[in-house]
Amino acid sequence: MPIDILLLTIARALVEVAGGLLLGQGVLWLFGPKARDGNFVYDLLKLGTRPLTKLTRRITPRFVHDSHIGLVTFLILVWLWLVLAFAKRHLCVIQGVQCT
Repeated sequence: MPIDILLLTIARALVEVAGGLLLGQGVLWLFGPKARDGNFVYDLLKLGTRPLTKLTRRITPRFVHDSHIGLVTFLILVWLWLVLAFAKRHLCVIQGVQCT
C-alpha cells in the first residue's frame, strides 16, 4: 500500500476513535449529572476528548455556548472523516489501487 494512502487510513482511524470517545461521552451525558459525577468511565472519556474540545473552543466564536462544544466537536470530526474518506478514495482511483 502506498504511504500516502496508509497515512490517510491512519488519520481516518484516529478520527474514528475520537468520534467513538465523543459518542460514548454523549451517551453517558444523557443519563444525567448523577451518572456523570465521579464516574470513572465518563472521566476517562472526557480525558480522551479534552484536547479536541479545547481546540474546538479556540476555533469557534464566543457566541457558541460551552454546552454545545461537544456537539460541534463531533460534527467537525464527522466532516473530517468524510473528507478523509473522499481523499482516500481519490488517491486509490488515481493510483489504481483497490482500497477497502
